[in-house]
Amino acid sequence: MLKLSLLPDLNVSYPDTEPLCSAEWIRDHLDRFQSDDPDYRLVEVDMDPGVYDEWHIPGAVQINWEEDIIDGLGGNVIDPSEAKTLFGDLGITQDTTVVVYGDQANWFAGHAYWVLKYYQHENVKLLDGGRRYWKLQDYEQTQSVPEYPAQEYVIEGTDESIRGYKDDILETLNEDRPIIDVRNPQEYRGEKPPAEIPNTTNREGHIPTADNVPWGKAVNADGTFKPESALRDIYGEYIGSEKSSVAYCRIGERSSVTWFVLSELLGADAVNYDGSWTEWAADEEAPVEIQTPPAAEEGDD
Repeated sequence: MLKLSLLPDLNVSYPDTEPLCSAEWIRDHLDRFQSDDPDYRLVEVDMDPGVYDEWHIPGAVQINWEEDIIDGLGGNVIDPSEAKTLFGDLGITQDTTVVVYGDQANWFAGHAYWVLKYYQHENVKLLDGGRRYWKLQDYEQTQSVPEYPAQEYVIEGTDESIRGYKDDILETLNEDRPIIDVRNPQEYRGEKPPAEIPNTTNREGHIPTADNVPWGKAVNADGTFKPESALRDIYGEYIGSEKSSVAYCRIGERSSVTWFVLSELLGADAVNYDGSWTEWAADEEAPVEIQTPPAAEEGDD
């Protein structure tokens, strides 16, 4: 099967898995993603599912993240039977090359990528830059909704090595395990989250020992990922640890982007804690740290 290429003009050297697919490659091979043949499928997953109706890439089908691919917030991925139906109805088989993309620099598409990997789907790619980059380049758009023949989707198991669990994280809190809180500093400190972030808990703060490395540090203004050298500068200390690095956010979608960088682009041993802060804070036995903002120096406005 033809391998999807990385952006050819960037000085990167990611692992051979080539998990990124350039918008230019998709643009030049749209016919493959508009065929009834299940070899290729383009899937859009957004924070706001309504943007798909405004425009999407020709041939792309849609996954509604909140309704289709999770079973409630806080670490509840759809079960295998639901996943089989979802992917099969989209015309996907276990051998399909699936390219996922979406808005918000691929927040929710990144989570869909992770779910596919969790269910051991081998040929899955993330469209570098997502909707933002595609629109900036003024590539072809449509409102036409495609329909493809349903397929039988087979799930043979899960890859537990990429999923973080609360109890395991609790047990390793005092063992120098790298934990990355990818939320914004306001959330990390324990303040009320911004209006655009769902307030899903009664407790705010962060997991003890967690560092705050906001997910957005990994991407450029156009939504594409920074080159490998820049990513290693940002995440170098979380690579090569004896224990897998943990990425978490509030509901598991932003952290999937950081997990993607660590695991898929930099080859690190990492897990996405998809239960994230929603699950952690709901457990009154789980410890929480709050950070007081630094006091303004005299003379500051």
